[in-house]
Amino acid sequence: MRVGFIGLGVMGEPMALNLVTAGTPLLVWNRDPAKTSALAEAGATVAPDTATVFAESDVVILMLTDGDAINDVLQRGRAGFAERVRDTVIVHMGTTAPAYSRGLEADIVAAGGRYVEAPVSGSRKPAENAELVALLAGDPDAVALVRPLLKPMCRDMTDCGPVPNGLLMKLSVNIYLVTIVSSLAETMNFARAHGLDLAKVVEVLGAGQMASPIMRVKGPMLVAEDLSVQASIANVWMNADLIATAAREAGVATPLLDVCHDLLAETRELGLDNGDMIAVVKALEARTRALSASAG
Repeated sequence: MRVGFIGLGVMGEPMALNLVTAGTPLLVWNRDPAKTSALAEAGATVAPDTATVFAESDVVILMLTDGDAINDVLQRGRAGFAERVRDTVIVHMGTTAPAYSRGLEADIVAAGGRYVEAPVSGSRKPAENAELVALLAGDPDAVALVRPLLKPMCRDMTDCGPVPNGLLMKLSVNIYLVTIVSSLAETMNFARAHGLDLAKVVEVLGAGQMASPIMRVKGPMLVAEDLSVQASIANVWMNADLIATAAREAGVATPLLDVCHDLLAETRELGLDNGDMIAVVKALEARTRALSASAG
């Protein structure tokens, strides 16, 4: 099976590297050619353009930022779209609006291609360690075809049914992710304000029922004020925005997510788009300073 991979960002690069390491012959392309060097060194072939990826691949994995980026590489809405997707399985592993994905599937199938929705739960560290959880949706035969291909990137894969259930599952679990990480940041901000040893706070959290892999990663980062990106503020805000939109469309109340959505927006206003999602602690610190100033 000839495999193409487009999109070598924070998540895409380690995901593609795991495929190459597992022995998958991979043809890669990225908008910034500098980001293809690690893949080339690992044994992947770097395509000169996206047209080459589609012409020479049976399956093309897309790990792209948003629908606009996907439409661009697919030439969706242009004359070249059908030629690119015909007889090709397109695997969408990024995060977009569920309605967008449903429409994309319809267009790809109409043009003679096949489509699998496979967003992943996890950030850069799980991507590096091949511990992502893929949320698969689409035609069962197409899903069965790509499942073995995705295995080198994933600890687990869950069949979610028809499109867009994979993305709806991703948005559902991301409510938990966004709120729990924001809660951890608030915990550390509260503890720091009271002069507690933050390392001991992490120790206490890790010793009880609140221990989790995400806490074990994010807790020490908060102690060290290390904002190096695993999942960026910009990306997590985009996810929260998609959740908020889907919730409004369905008439579902999401009060905790809405508060976190506001905190993420405030963090972006502080110029921390490219910081890790724990940078919401800076918005909490700003609110704390404002509260102290008004009290004074």
